[in-house]
Amino acid sequence: MDEVRRGRVVSRDGTEIAYERYGDGPAVVLVGGADGGGRALAGLLARRFSVVTYERRGPGTAEREIEDLAAVLEAAGPGAAVHGTETGGALALAGAAAGLPVGAVSVYEPEPLADDLVRAVHARVLVVDGGASPVATRRAARALTAALPRARHRTLTGQTHEVAPHVLAPVLADFLDES
Repeated sequence: MDEVRRGRVVSRDGTEIAYERYGDGPAVVLVGGADGGGRALAGLLARRFSVVTYERRGPGTAEREIEDLAAVLEAAGPGAAVHGTETGGALALAGAAAGLPVGAVSVYEPEPLADDLVRAVHARVLVVDGGASPVATRRAARALTAALPRARHRTLTGQTHEVAPHVLAPVLADFLDES
């Protein structure tokens, strides 16, 4: 992986949020799921993008997490895209619904969102699921795609909820290149 540039931003409530930036190019912020992670995906995307990762704070309110994402997006720069996995996908969509300045949003098997939030997302969205994930997860991904105003869906054959970064990265890169 290329050189890591570290920084800190301050969220609206005064909490410091550490972030790392890899690569050069159009910016994309990775919002990890409950288990964090994302380093392997960041390394793969950093070949074409400026990838920003950050450590999400512990359990709290969605409002605080959206404020944290807003601070990280500001550091990433205008028009940054956002990709989220699991709970990170729900946060990415909630941030877009709240009016954060996102370029495009991609999500992998996100946690469910309230219908009013889904309808408020006006960014271009890619919803991805794994072909070997449970049927209910795949149905939820298709239903989310249908409910979003500007979304499309993609299933990754053979992938489960634990998606392989080398399989996901090219799909995200192609989507982000369209921005």
